[in-house]
Amino acid sequence: MNDGQLQRVEQVRQFLEGSEAVEFGGLSVDGKYKWIEEVLVRFRYHRLKRSEKGVIRRYIGKVTGYSRSQVSRLIAEQKRTGRLKKTEYRRHRFPRKYTSPEVGLLARTDELHGHLSGPATKKIMEREYEVYGYAEFGNISRISIAHLYNLRRSNTYRGQARRFTKTKPVVSRIGERVRPDPKGQPGYIRIDTVHQGDLNGQKGVYHINAVDEVTQWEIVASVERISEAYLVPVLESMLVQFPFIIRGFHSDNGSEFVNHIVARLLNKLLIRFTKSRPRHTNDNGLVESKNGSVVRKQLGYAYIPQRCAELINEFDRDFFNPYINFHRPCFFPVTVIDPKGKMRRLIPTRR
Repeated sequence: MNDGQLQRVEQVRQFLEGSEAVEFGGLSVDGKYKWIEEVLVRFRYHRLKRSEKGVIRRYIGKVTGYSRSQVSRLIAEQKRTGRLKKTEYRRHRFPRKYTSPEVGLLARTDELHGHLSGPATKKIMEREYEVYGYAEFGNISRISIAHLYNLRRSNTYRGQARRFTKTKPVVSRIGERVRPDPKGQPGYIRIDTVHQGDLNGQKGVYHINAVDEVTQWEIVASVERISEAYLVPVLESMLVQFPFIIRGFHSDNGSEFVNHIVARLLNKLLIRFTKSRPRHTNDNGLVESKNGSVVRKQLGYAYIPQRCAELINEFDRDFFNPYINFHRPCFFPVTVIDPKGKMRRLIPTRR
């Protein structure tokens, strides 16, 4: 710090009064010690009057940020030794009982035996020393099981042991994993997506297919991409097109539907959100069959650019949805009991 223009205590007092609201900083510890020593020598601190010493103490505390007790300690040290020097602190360390090579033996043992439990690993190292006579295992074979786990968490061990674990599946708490059960009432829809092909690395348009389980009422819409920005507005328009109140919404476990955005939308509309169960492929089988017999049959498998999604939506709303719901024959199976008492599923063509 360049403060050579301050040569008298009165100048220091005026400096303190003029910089009362100013905070200083930026000096290192070594720089602060060197500056304090230089100030004490310049002002001949130990020959000053008591009131003048107080001004210099305030000046040192102001610039360095040290407390009064710290400033007093440093002044006393400078008077006793004639200089200020940062004390080198040496932390006490207990001697290591298990060296790095011995931790390496533990890591090698774990790698060869598939990372067994602590008791099993300790028994293997004991046998290496006592039965097979490998002297390098003499010390670490006497390790406690608790400390064996401590060594496994050390950086030395982790730097030598290679252990790979399977990726854990992400558990999503959005929606209920239950079997869809409309109880014979309309308003419980099944929903799925149908991708309209790729071409030269470019994704095609996506169709959203929703079918009511009881009445078979079906609504198809299209989006450019499977993301919240495109999907949520289309879902809202699809739910409005059903001629009854929607009470249930069932999908597979795809992230296009199982996300917080869609969950908030359904919660706002008081619609129960359910999703398919593991190893129950038929939970969403109704809409899967409609994907092939309706969407693929009419729109095919060929690539359709994403920019056409809005035009396809207009076609779906004005022509396709009215056709599949009013003009395309759709028969429903019914269960009847024949004269012999057997239950048979028939598909009547007239009602």
